[in-house]
Amino acid sequence: MAVNPVPDHVPPEMVRDFSLFTSPGMAPTPNGDPHAAVACVHSGPPIFYSPCNTRDGRGTWVVTRATDQRRVLQDAETFSSHRSIFSSALGESWPMIPLELDPPAHGVFRSLLNPLLSPKRVVVLEPKVRERAITLIDRIAASGTSCDVMKDFAFPFTVSIFLRLLGLPDHRLDTFVGWAKDLLHGDDVKRPAAAQTIVAFIDELATKRRKEPADDFMTFIVQAQVERRRLTEEEVRGIGVLVFVAGLDTVAAAIGFGLAYLARNLKDQDLLRREPDRIVLAAEELLRAYPTVQIIRVATKDIDFEGAPIRKGDYVSCATMIANRDPAEFECPNTVDLAREDNRHAAFGYGPHRCLGSHLARREIVIGLEEWLARIPAFRIKKATAPITSGGHVFGIENLILDWS
Repeated sequence: MAVNPVPDHVPPEMVRDFSLFTSPGMAPTPNGDPHAAVACVHSGPPIFYSPCNTRDGRGTWVVTRATDQRRVLQDAETFSSHRSIFSSALGESWPMIPLELDPPAHGVFRSLLNPLLSPKRVVVLEPKVRERAITLIDRIAASGTSCDVMKDFAFPFTVSIFLRLLGLPDHRLDTFVGWAKDLLHGDDVKRPAAAQTIVAFIDELATKRRKEPADDFMTFIVQAQVERRRLTEEEVRGIGVLVFVAGLDTVAAAIGFGLAYLARNLKDQDLLRREPDRIVLAAEELLRAYPTVQIIRVATKDIDFEGAPIRKGDYVSCATMIANRDPAEFECPNTVDLAREDNRHAAFGYGPHRCLGSHLARREIVIGLEEWLARIPAFRIKKATAPITSGGHVFGIENLILDWS
C-alpha cells in the first residue's frame, strides 16, 4: 500500500505508528481479535495522526475518545461527510446519497428516504425477515451438525433481505456477495473492477424500472421528486450504490462476530437460549463490542481540535471500533457484558448522518440470533478450524465453522 507523506503542519510528536489496515492484528488472522487490537490506542493521546489509515494509503487524524467523535460527527459544517469513498475507486467524485451529502442537501434526501427504512416500515418487513431466517436455519439443521455460518446463514440471510428490498431475485445472491467482497475487501485491481460492475448494474436497474415500474425500492427512487423535480441519473446512482453497499456486508459481519462470541462463551449462549427476552439487550452489547465500520470526515476549514492542528482537507477518522472500547465511556470496555444497560455505542455512527438503515439492521441481527438459538443446540467453533478475522475500512470475519455434534 502506497503511503502519502505526513503533511508539514502535523507536529512529529503527534504521529503514531497505527493503522486499521496494517497494524498488528489487522491482516487476515486465524482466531484474530482486531477489535481488541485497536483498543490499545486508549493508552495513548485522545487524538493523533496516522500516516496510513485509508484503503488508498492516506493519512488521517484518529479521534479516540467517544465524546470527541460525537463532536466531530455532529459538526457537519466543519467536518464534511463527502469523501467520494465509492466513486473515488473509479477516479470520480460523485457522492453516495444521503451518506456523503452535507446539510442542507443531506436533509432533503434523508427526508425522502426515511419512510422506506423507518421503524414502522421495519415492523411491516419483519414477518418476511423472520420467515427467511427460519427457512435458512431449518435447512442447515436438517443437513447436518456443522456449517460455515457466514456462507450458509449470515450472508444468504442479510443479502436476501436487501435483494427483496430492491426487488431483485435471490438467485443472484452469490454474484452480489462476490461484488461486495471485492469492493470492500479486494485489492487495487479487484476494487475498481467491482465498483465499475456495481455502477453498471445500478444504472441498468434504474433504466429498467423507469420503463417497467415495480413495487420496490428502485422504482420509488426513479419516480421520486425532491424540491419539485425528478432525481438526476447521478442522484439515483448515488442512492442505489449506497443501498447496495450498505446491505451486503456489514450486517452479515455483525451476525458473524456475534455468533463467534457465543460459540466461545457457552454460558452466555445458554443464558440467551433459556431467556430469549435478553437477546435485544445482548445484541446491542455485541454491536458495541464488535462494530465493523470506520467513519471518515474531511475538514472543511482549519481548526485546532483537542490540541491537533487540523487543516482544511485533512481526513479525520472516527472509528466505531475505537469509540466503543473507550474506557471513559464504558466500564470494562473489553469485557462483553450482555446485560449492559445505557449502552451508548457508536456502531451506527452519530449525528445527522447516523445510519439510515439502522432500524432494519438491528431487527435482522436480533431475529437472526433469536431463530438461530431457538433451532440450533449448543454450538462451538469446530475443532481444527479457525475463524479468520480482518481489519480495514470494514472489519470482517470468514471461515466461521460452527459445530453442534
